Order: sequence, then structure tokens, then C-alpha cells
Amino acid sequence: MDKLEKKDIVDKVTTLLKEIPSSMDIVKKGGNRDARFRYLANHMVDKAIEKDALIVSENGQGIAILFKTSKKDDNIWKDLWAQLKLVANVTGIKNALDILKTQKYIKNQRPQEGEYLYCWFWGILKEYRGADTQVGKEMKDVFFRTAHDTGLELYAETRGRTNAVVYQRVGFELFHEWDHPSGDTMYFLKYDPKNPRNYRP
Repeated sequence: MDKLEKKDIVDKVTTLLKEIPSSMDIVKKGGNRDARFRYLANHMVDKAIEKDALIVSENGQGIAILFKTSKKDDNIWKDLWAQLKLVANVTGIKNALDILKTQKYIKNQRPQEGEYLYCWFWGILKEYRGADTQVGKEMKDVFFRTAHDTGLELYAETRGRTNAVVYQRVGFELFHEWDHPSGDTMYFLKYDPKNPRNYRP
């Protein structure tokens, strides 16, 4: 991936992060907040490239990060919060401590044994959204094909009710709801390739 291509992806992830409740919580308010969102986006894209987890739609308007992971592989979050630069440049100390508490609960909803797939990020730029759009279908097919190829369950969570409905419409199952400390409801979803809904590979 060349520098220009990476910059374009980071630009788009930065835009998308500003709409996501979880990242709005993570990024400290005040000061140059745009720079904090960009720092976080750059960190996420670097991590996705390093783990071969970056998915970009054919037209470049949809971006996802899909990790193959397990409870033993805590590197995603361990690396994230071990880097003091992120605390300094994105979250601030108070936010980081609050986030670690909520992350513990969230991670406990995922498998405690064995490997699984985890959708850390999925965003589609506004004018290309909707489960029925070409970008949405294309990315959903990549997710599900990966689940079928690996035989691993695929997990995601969202604090957007509309997003939760879209996930379910394309074939995910809602298995848990949680009253998030922010006051929102968090929806926990999974796709089981052994019991596929709305998808035939």
C-alpha cells in the first residue's frame, strides 16, 4: 500500500470515527479534537495493516477491520492501552480508565475459549450506505466468506439501533443487549457459519 492510498483510508476512517458513539467517548473533548480523531484513525489503520485485517470495498468508500483473535491474544487492546502516546494524543487519562472498564465487560461477551473473528470497525461513507447498497453487500459477503473459509464465528457490537437492525437483516444474530454507561443500549451480534442466515457461500 503506498502512502497516498494509506492517507486516503486514514482520511475516511477519521470522518467515520466522528459519527461513532464509542469513538466519540474515546476521543478527549476540547483542544484540537480533529487531530485526536486522525491520530486514532492512523493507529487503527496501522494495526489493521500489521494484522492483515484491513478490508476496503472495491470503490474505496467502505472500510472494515476484521481480526482473527482469541481471549489469549489480548494484543489488540493491550497494545492499544499500553501505548501512552494514545492516552496523551487521543483519550486523556480519565477516559482511558473508563474505557478499560467498559472494554472488560464487552470482551467478556465474546468467546472465552478458542479463536473467533471480530469486527473492530466497519464504516461506509454516507452516500454509499444501506445493507442493500453495492458497498454494503460486497463487504458483508467478505465478512461471511471469511467466517465460512475459517469456520469461525464472527462477533460485532454497536450502540446504534439502526446498525443493529442492519446487522440482523444481513444475517447476524442479536445475542445480548447491555445498558452502556453512556446511557445508550449496546447490541452484541454474532454470525455463526455453521448456522448461516441470509447467506449462502
